[in-house]
Amino acid sequence: MCLLQGGPTTGTQQGNHSVVMEFVLLGLSQAREVQLLLFVLFLIFYSLVLPGNVLIILTIRSDPRLGSPMYFFLANLAFLDICYCSVTPPKMLADFFSRHKTISYKGCMAQLFFLHLLGGSEVFLLIGMAIDRYVAICHPLHYSIVVSRPVCSAMVVGSWCLGFVHSIIQVILIVPLPFCGPNKLDNFFCDITQLVKLACVDTYVLELFMFVNSGVSTLIGFILLIISYGILLVKVRTGSSQGKSKAASTCITHMIIVVIMFGPAIYIYCRPFLEFPFDKVVAIFHTMVFPLMNPMIYTLRNKEIKQAMRRLLCKHRTLA
Repeated sequence: MCLLQGGPTTGTQQGNHSVVMEFVLLGLSQAREVQLLLFVLFLIFYSLVLPGNVLIILTIRSDPRLGSPMYFFLANLAFLDICYCSVTPPKMLADFFSRHKTISYKGCMAQLFFLHLLGGSEVFLLIGMAIDRYVAICHPLHYSIVVSRPVCSAMVVGSWCLGFVHSIIQVILIVPLPFCGPNKLDNFFCDITQLVKLACVDTYVLELFMFVNSGVSTLIGFILLIISYGILLVKVRTGSSQGKSKAASTCITHMIIVVIMFGPAIYIYCRPFLEFPFDKVVAIFHTMVFPLMNPMIYTLRNKEIKQAMRRLLCKHRTLA
């Protein structure tokens, strides 16, 4: 049996096996020129969009006109996305300048935990936002009572707790696995889909359980959310004209976010744990591009936030 041991090297001898203590990340490309180009592109994107998410949070917190539950959830979504994009991109950018792209066993487990904690929390937060829109459209007279600030706070805390449960299950299943030989991950971060393949035991049952825990649950959540927003759109378009355009626009925006968040996750987890040509491209969009773009999409389609941003920027310019 292989036992995990600490140490600075790639592995030690345990019986007839080499015990893995760090993993080699093959990254996005082995060509130096391509790596430098990708570094510049990702750094520019990261430097432009990340402050935009911070601005969204500051705008919502500083403007009393944006005190409704929808904007409260949006600020929390922006915070979650900032955290999510702080798990893998910083190391990916640093690895572009490293000849030996490695990550320790503990670092790998930490990446795995935080990716699924934040990703799972965001899924449950999106479900909470769908409930908010349902009450606002179908029960407008009771909206302020049902979706009060304590209820909103409880939903946000609940999304974090459920995300933690989802994540800790993944870690508990991975940690006991013995890694006794191959230690190369053909990606720029650690995730369950490739990690389980390196274990020196049969992982069929484990893969099946993870497929249900991550893949099937994500697919079911996606289908339910799309159906829910579809029904809300039909109700909005067949209802009274007052506020119809704004409500429809909000629902469409939510549907866009659901598609771009759930789409890559379904591609990655709702299938056998095998390698496909577009895995790295999808992983980039899943871990960096789409999460940072989510709050920006809300902002570009929302006049109230854009006006509040202008007021905030003008206020700081005046003070300066």
